[in-house]
Amino acid sequence: MVRMPPIASPATLSETPRRTAAPAWLVMLLVCAGQFLVVLDVSVVNVALPAVRTGLGLSELGLQWIVNAYVITFAGFMLLGGRAADLFGRKRVFVVGLALFTVASLGGGLAQQPWQLITARAVQGIGAAVLSPATLTILTTSFPAGPARTRAIATWTAVGAGGGAVGGLVGGVLTEFLSWRWVLLINVPVGALVLVGAVLWLTESRQGLVRRLDVPGALLVTGGLGLVAYGIVQTETDGWTSASALLPLAAGLVVLAVFLAVEARAKAPLMPLGLFRLRPVSSANAAMVLLGGAMFSMWYFLSLYMQNVLGYPPLQAGLSFIPHSLSIVLGSKIGPRLMNRMGAKTLAVAGAVISAAGMAWQGAMGVDGTYLGTLLGPGILMALGAGLTATPVAAIATSGADPADQGLVSGLINTSRQMGGALGLSILSTVAAARIESGHGAKALADGYGLAFQVGTVVLLGAIALMVIALPRRRTDTAHGQGSAQE
Repeated sequence: MVRMPPIASPATLSETPRRTAAPAWLVMLLVCAGQFLVVLDVSVVNVALPAVRTGLGLSELGLQWIVNAYVITFAGFMLLGGRAADLFGRKRVFVVGLALFTVASLGGGLAQQPWQLITARAVQGIGAAVLSPATLTILTTSFPAGPARTRAIATWTAVGAGGGAVGGLVGGVLTEFLSWRWVLLINVPVGALVLVGAVLWLTESRQGLVRRLDVPGALLVTGGLGLVAYGIVQTETDGWTSASALLPLAAGLVVLAVFLAVEARAKAPLMPLGLFRLRPVSSANAAMVLLGGAMFSMWYFLSLYMQNVLGYPPLQAGLSFIPHSLSIVLGSKIGPRLMNRMGAKTLAVAGAVISAAGMAWQGAMGVDGTYLGTLLGPGILMALGAGLTATPVAAIATSGADPADQGLVSGLINTSRQMGGALGLSILSTVAAARIESGHGAKALADGYGLAFQVGTVVLLGAIALMVIALPRRRTDTAHGQGSAQE
């Protein structure tokens, strides 16, 4: 068995010798399994939320934080996870992150109080943030630049996208036949199996750099994002002019400003601001924030609409997501081929346009909706467009980066997606709640969820405009393996 050549040069990459190297397919299987678990847990709880609320007596605010606690810590510690993978070893960080994620899943599944579940979800997010960047950097350092690496990244993207889409199905099946607790407990045996495989077969690698981590930076960005999201959520009950909303919003913005000031002066910053001088990095991450803000909430509101308006039981709601899952995986898999023909920028814009069309269509949902007439068509368009957009935007973001910063840039693009998703969920939930409170019954619920999709459409249109103006016109690394970007 032949080891795939790493992306970095021997002078900058130290590797622990092994007698044999795992075949490429096994490396792909292990890291994609880890990424699948991470992304699955973003959406797997959506279908289970009504059962969780009944089981633990959660309020509406607490229910939303079951999702937000995971996403915010995931986003906030993603950059730290990417840098840790570069400094301390991709395999070591992968194992540590997966172990933390698995233990937190066990704690969440056994929670008896709301605060215990929310705390477990936050710790899960930290484990996911450590684990996820390592999965991508293991791939980018195991496959050579060019078509092989593009296919590997596309598979990783498809698995991640599929994990997000299939989360509704998995959550529905487990909630219907077992308990809501199993949407978390299922991670324990799977995580343990992948953990053993990683210890036995993954090869260690790391950049030969000084071992310094910007922990204060990670805490600041996480705290700032959490405060902003909390302030937005508070507006659902107290309004935008209330002190309970304005104070955390203002505090969050101040903390984020302090984060930027710290990063500008740190010797080993968590997020080197100089990276944003690279047009591919800055433009792709800005676009990803908007894309995540619109697309992340799709699964959340569809789950609520199916169960609260159409009266679907958890299993039926989960099964309804199958076409969405297939569409997003299909988009992710055909993305590289289309990217070679159309160019990354053109494909990214085209995918976002498809998603925006589906989201606008979904925004017309009503109280008398049907699966075939209301959910199937727009769902396929939204998911297909999301799959088509993810690969080219990620490829553009990581093009031109120095090998020593691969983990950081990988973490950055994922941070942008999750940060956009966390803030988008808070904003769109607030918009939906305001419309729901102005009416009564199922019609008010349908109107509120529909308005969330309409606002999401506007956000996607903003992302499209940004990509048309700012993304590089042409990428050469996909075709020639040179890892550069041209305008």
